[in-house]
Order: sequence, then structure tokens, then C-alpha cells
Amino acid sequence: MEAQTAGIRLRAPANRVSRTAVWYWATRAGAAWLVVLAAQLVWIATDPPHLALHAAALATCAVLAAAHLLVMPRWRYHVHRWEATDGAVYTQSGWFTQERRLAPISRIQTVDSHRGPLEQLFRLTNVTVTTASAAGPLVIEGLDLETAESLVARLTAAAEASAGDAT
Repeated sequence: MEAQTAGIRLRAPANRVSRTAVWYWATRAGAAWLVVLAAQLVWIATDPPHLALHAAALATCAVLAAAHLLVMPRWRYHVHRWEATDGAVYTQSGWFTQERRLAPISRIQTVDSHRGPLEQLFRLTNVTVTTASAAGPLVIEGLDLETAESLVARLTAAAEASAGDAT
């Protein structure tokens, strides 16, 4: 095993995700904030005697939503990175809590891509690289469709050609 992973070390990956991921993350977060704001409007409508309290809560929520929607997507874009070399797949993700991971090519068991409805709208794809690791799969979120398809094909071919046992 050591011979197969010689020279592989945890480091920052070189590639950024698609710039479109910023709009995707903002839209997804915006939808969640709309649900919260709608719930507060229902609360205001059903409990009129406490209008000042409700207005303060709604204003606070609106400020938090605006700050979240302005900061989070851009921050995630600057953090989220990925790279696939002949020896390993590297990922870095998160925004508040950040994580770096690597998986040697010889340990790859499966390579999958998936796109939800909102991701399809933004023409984005996620790639999941599964290994036998207890830490779970490596997920690269927010790749453009062409890059994701190329990455899946490359990793699948590399995993098939690897002499490792993927465990």
C-alpha cells in the first residue's frame, strides 16, 4: 500500500468549481430564507397584539438573510476546490467549517455524478468518489456539466487501470 501512495500528501487542490455555483448556492439559500420569512409573516398575521416584536424579528431575519446571501456563496466559491492527478483525488469544501480530503486512485470503488432539479437549471453537476474510507465519499459540488463528465470518465478509467484492490 505504501508504494501505491508514495508522494501523495494532503494539500490544497488546484481547481475551482464552476463560477455558476455562486448563483446556485445563493438561489438555494434564498429559497430557504423565503420559507423563514414567510413563516414570520404568518406569525405576524396570526398574532397581531405583538406587532412590534414580530416586526423586530422580521427585520433581524431580513438582515441576517441579506448578509448570508451576500457572503456565503462567494466564500464557498473561494474555498471549494478539487483536483484529480494520476495518483489521487483531492477535495476542499465548506464555508464555515472547512474540510480537505484526498483519496488515492487505487482506493476508488465507484465514481458517480448526480444533478438535482435546481442544479440542472444551473447546468451544474456533483461528482462523488466512493472509497472504503470510514470518512465517507469525496464529493465535488458545483462542476459544470462538461468538466464533470470528463472527470467521471477519467477517474473511472484510472480506477479500472489501477493495480490496487480499492480497499
